[in-house]
Amino acid sequence: MTLYLASQSPRRRQLLEQWGVPCELLLPDADEDAEALEAVRPGEAPAVYVQRVTALKLQASLARLQRRGLPAAPVLCADTTVALGRRILGKPADEADARRMLAALSGQRHRVMTAVAVGLPAVRERPARAWQALSTSWVRFAPMTPAQIRAYVATGEPMGKAGAYAIQGLAAMWIAHISGSHSGIMGLPAHETAGLLRQAGVRFVGT
Repeated sequence: MTLYLASQSPRRRQLLEQWGVPCELLLPDADEDAEALEAVRPGEAPAVYVQRVTALKLQASLARLQRRGLPAAPVLCADTTVALGRRILGKPADEADARRMLAALSGQRHRVMTAVAVGLPAVRERPARAWQALSTSWVRFAPMTPAQIRAYVATGEPMGKAGAYAIQGLAAMWIAHISGSHSGIMGLPAHETAGLLRQAGVRFVGT
């Protein structure tokens, strides 16, 4: 069974391939404002935010599937957010923003939350169905000097990453401790994703 991955993150596709789950990309059309779905509402809690955004992404993806007339198959969406207390650290707007985020995370413990959603489109007599799960992990950064932060941001790795870092990259050198799902911190929690795929009828290695 084909799985559609509605994500531009190469990390998520790599993880699915490692788990033996073949997938096809189902990316937004040129006229879709995908970034608008990630807007934070005033006072919104991080866990509420990431689950709401993921549900919206799934709705948009299922509509995209139908609009394009593609074969019906499960669609997977995910969204990751970094939270320092109730403060949501999204993707940095520029290098200065990335440096500010990393300075705030330096020497601190924070949460990384990844919400995953899998949906099945409506087919004939069968209505559309959807399942969602949330993975929450804790990460503690070692103290980083301003020079280290500048050097890391200069590599370009923080751009496009929630919280301005990638645990699978150079940032790992400053991560002193994690508690939770390493794959969830990367952007797609293995345990939760496997459970959702099984519910949607997707068969893969180890099941």
